[in-house]
Amino acid sequence: MAESFKHQAVPATDVFKPDLFKGKVVLVTGGGSGICYGITETLMKLGAKAAIVGRNAERLRQAAATLSKDTGSEAIATPGDVRKFEAMEEVVKQTVAKFGKIDMVICGAAGNFLAPLVGLSSNAFRTVVEIDLIGTYNTVRATSAEIKKAHGSYIHISATLHYSGLPWQAAPSAAKAGIDVLSNVIAVEWGPMGVRSNCVAPGLIAGTEGAERLVPKGSEDLVDGFIPMQRIGQRADIANACVFLFSDAANWINGQVIAVDGGHMHFRGPWLPYPDSSLDPASFKSLFPGLRV
Repeated sequence: MAESFKHQAVPATDVFKPDLFKGKVVLVTGGGSGICYGITETLMKLGAKAAIVGRNAERLRQAAATLSKDTGSEAIATPGDVRKFEAMEEVVKQTVAKFGKIDMVICGAAGNFLAPLVGLSSNAFRTVVEIDLIGTYNTVRATSAEIKKAHGSYIHISATLHYSGLPWQAAPSAAKAGIDVLSNVIAVEWGPMGVRSNCVAPGLIAGTEGAERLVPKGSEDLVDGFIPMQRIGQRADIANACVFLFSDAANWINGQVIAVDGGHMHFRGPWLPYPDSSLDPASFKSLFPGLRV
């Protein structure tokens, strides 16, 4: 059998000019960890200054200090709960007081529970929707004046879960579908004001909580084989897509969802056993420790 070819993730700093975002300010919800930390780090390496948002103030301060040290740019911690509009107003006020403006926004705060439909309480479902969808709305509303003033850009971190339906992912699928449509409305309403709004929909990304929950223990190599590009994604893959969408090269791209998943959404691999995952979810508890049944 011929060996398949695997493209490796390429750092944005190897492709884009180092001062691409010099003088720009980005606000990132969920920027203290995971995919959004990687996006923030990349934007800062290309010259941007950043305000990162999260609920854990101490963890956020540590992340901001590390980002500043590692990139040579400046990040500040702006603690806040995206579910509360007043908290996001305060985040914007602190960011503008420090940096004078906001040019770019990453809406990336997210929550998730791994559970079949009847294994998820109404409160748990509501929590995910409040963090993902309502949190995105609150962030957009709070930053609207600054982004309109800057003729800036939004990127919303979506997902590919809802394009075909995935067992145990009802809440995030519903929330992310709402985010996609919200982004479209922003693009149409505010496009005439010079504002762009797009979504980046990551596939499975290594080292993230989502991948740890959705990939059964011991099957990581198997998963690679069901992704057309023959590897699980890296944080750099998502960061690179965001760099492009924030750059002037994308200034006529508005209201789009860019799936960054190695082509996986077109070929759903069967590592998540079906239909057994729906018929007898409890039997998979040992493979998926976070599963609520």
